[in-house]
Amino acid sequence: MAFEGFLQSKCLKWRLCGLRWQVLVFILYFIHITSCQIRYSIPEEMKTGSLIGNVAQDLGLDLKRLRVGRARIVTGESIQYTELKTDKGILVVSERIDREQLCGDVTPCSFSFEIILENPIELHRITVEILDVNDHAPAFPIKDVQFEISESATVGARFLLESAVDPDVTLNALQNYMLTPNHNFVLKQHTNPDGSKYAEMVLQKPLDREEHPHLSLKLVAVDGGNPQKSGTVNIEINVLDANDNAPVFNQSVYRAAVMEKAPTGTYITTVNASDADSGSNGHISYYFSKLKGNIVDIFTIDMSTGSISVSGQIDYEKDKKYEVRVEAKDQGGLTDSSKVVIEVLDINDNAPVINVMSFSSPVSEDAPPGTTVAVINVKDADSERNGQITCSIDTNLPFKIKSSLSSYYTLMSDIGFDRETTPEYNITITATDSGSPPLSSARTLHLRISDVNDNAPLFDKGTYSAYVTENNSPGMSIFTVSARDSDWNQNARISYLLEDTQISGTPVSTYISINSETGVLHAVRSFDYEQIKQLTLVVKAQDGGSPPLSSNVSVNFFIQDQNDNAPQVLYPVQTSSSLVAEMVPRSADVGYLVTKVVAVDMDSGQNSWLSYKLQKATDRALFEVGLQNGEIRTIRQVNDKDAVKQRLTVVVEDNGQPSRSATVNVNVAVADSFPEVLSEFTDFTNDKEYNDNLTFYLVLALAVVSFLFITCLVVIISVKIYRWRQSRILYHSNLPVIPYYPPRYADTLGTGTLQHVYNYEVCRTTDSRKSDCQFARPCSQNVLIMDPSSTGTMHRMQSEQNILDEPDSPLEVSLFGF
Repeated sequence: MAFEGFLQSKCLKWRLCGLRWQVLVFILYFIHITSCQIRYSIPEEMKTGSLIGNVAQDLGLDLKRLRVGRARIVTGESIQYTELKTDKGILVVSERIDREQLCGDVTPCSFSFEIILENPIELHRITVEILDVNDHAPAFPIKDVQFEISESATVGARFLLESAVDPDVTLNALQNYMLTPNHNFVLKQHTNPDGSKYAEMVLQKPLDREEHPHLSLKLVAVDGGNPQKSGTVNIEINVLDANDNAPVFNQSVYRAAVMEKAPTGTYITTVNASDADSGSNGHISYYFSKLKGNIVDIFTIDMSTGSISVSGQIDYEKDKKYEVRVEAKDQGGLTDSSKVVIEVLDINDNAPVINVMSFSSPVSEDAPPGTTVAVINVKDADSERNGQITCSIDTNLPFKIKSSLSSYYTLMSDIGFDRETTPEYNITITATDSGSPPLSSARTLHLRISDVNDNAPLFDKGTYSAYVTENNSPGMSIFTVSARDSDWNQNARISYLLEDTQISGTPVSTYISINSETGVLHAVRSFDYEQIKQLTLVVKAQDGGSPPLSSNVSVNFFIQDQNDNAPQVLYPVQTSSSLVAEMVPRSADVGYLVTKVVAVDMDSGQNSWLSYKLQKATDRALFEVGLQNGEIRTIRQVNDKDAVKQRLTVVVEDNGQPSRSATVNVNVAVADSFPEVLSEFTDFTNDKEYNDNLTFYLVLALAVVSFLFITCLVVIISVKIYRWRQSRILYHSNLPVIPYYPPRYADTLGTGTLQHVYNYEVCRTTDSRKSDCQFARPCSQNVLIMDPSSTGTMHRMQSEQNILDEPDSPLEVSLFGF
């Protein structure tokens, strides 16, 4: 069981730590540190594992707090004599404690250490006082003491005896000296200022060498312990012949001072004694008498002069004062003694020592100002001003350091952290004493700041624009968006997503896809400028934090047109079952407007700019076509020699690269009356029937010949079919027959492809390959329609033959408006 002398505590938590004998409560408030001070008293030489005290009970802590707080003992550079049992909350002895080895003759003897707990940080100082037990007997450094005393020694002469040494203290220390009974000497005891005792033999009866030339005595030293212990030394006295004057010091106490670390040979002081005798009996020698410990290695005295100087290392931190006894002895053996008190003056020779008691790294970047980062302990072995310490850190750092307990400092944050600005800090703590010159030491702490997901991804631009040429390949990479995140690791890992929006009622994912890791946008389908000209979508960049942060950006895709549509001729309408012919009177003058070729191109820009050329005509000298407006006019006066039936082939060509074109056949009847026209077009019908028969046989013959090569040409035909499908401009476009506007219309602008006086509707379908154009009918018409029931679809001009190309086929003519 531990012997508990008393327990003293001071506690920040406004509670009293239990005391066994007496309680002293200090309340200290500083930042986040809670502290208590407890004092225990135990005897020395206790066995390992012996109980010192119940720390948990005395501090008011439960066992769980000790375990969770990782309670531990911090002793610095000292030996750890105790051990904390966190499972029981008790303090036990871990090393044998020898009070004499620990403290020497210093009383009271104690050692201190700290118990630190974390989360939150608590700091408790424990002081253990070691009580002395009588485990040492007084002992003399030598077994025999030799004296040579002249028989002429006068009564009252004093002879200093060897002092016994007892490492114990108080009652257990040396208490008394006893001298064996004799007739010549009595024992006289003295006490030094430090409490130690020494003895002198005082001559009470003159010696008679002739009667007793040799005396043997015993000096016994006893302590006050229970049981009492003692030590003995033999005193052998040789009686010399007459020397009746002893040396005498001129001072009973000499005082001097010396600086610590003084070099060897440094002079301290000189002692002086005189002897009334003459000759050899008056010659005095000086000696140190009864030096303790290592003093014999620190000082030296000149035997002849009595000069005392430094011979060893003087350390103020070990001994602040030395007391030595000097003996003066003449040749006759007579002596005198004096005391020399040497004060050691402190110099600033010890730099502060910094010990880190607790250090938390990393610290979260969202830690509030005032968060405790580290607790440090600073010690300086010097005294007074030389031991006064000031701790500081770089003022440019967002930290501050304050003193909490004696020699303890707390390092805490002064402002909030931002890992993106400063991910780590090198904090140099400098401890400086107040000596002259001041000494300092530094300790650098490397503090890392852990990341918090406090930054959303940021795109390079507020809005992105990209251009994509139509007819692209599905899956093609068309654009890349990029975002950056200032956070770190998982919090900075960005994923790209498409927001769930719709384009013309269709999810955006059917048009565009995005690589979630790289931000590369891919076209899901081939775009058609004629269907959709612009795509607007929203890309979201989301990090991998918890909770995740995100930001959005708009991406505008502009579809660029390609010249992938050939012009479409809207008028005149070409069908296989009917024939439309324009009638020109023979009285028509130069510049007479015969008709106008109306065409459109589904492309845009210069790809839709159309030009008209007369490719072929029955009489090239009679007609011309307007390059820009497609108007067919006469270029000379019509006369009677001109043929009634005129066929013109007009090529409509766009301005794309490469350009695309369409052809249209225009039938013109030069006549003043309808009967004349009927007779001419009847011949056309007979020619057509003849041509139809001829074509049939030619096709049949071609099929027979082709059959011989069908096996070899399968692949070639397949490729041709595929290319033909790709190159089609309009697939099965169902365009209604557009009525002809009378020749006598007002040409107010005269330059565009379609005059502004035309009214039309464009009906677009979800398939860009089909469209309908419907024109309003004029109030009057002067048009020959070969088949009144014809409302058929207009096919591409390149792939069909006009009925007028077969002059010998029969012609069915229907007349309207008469």
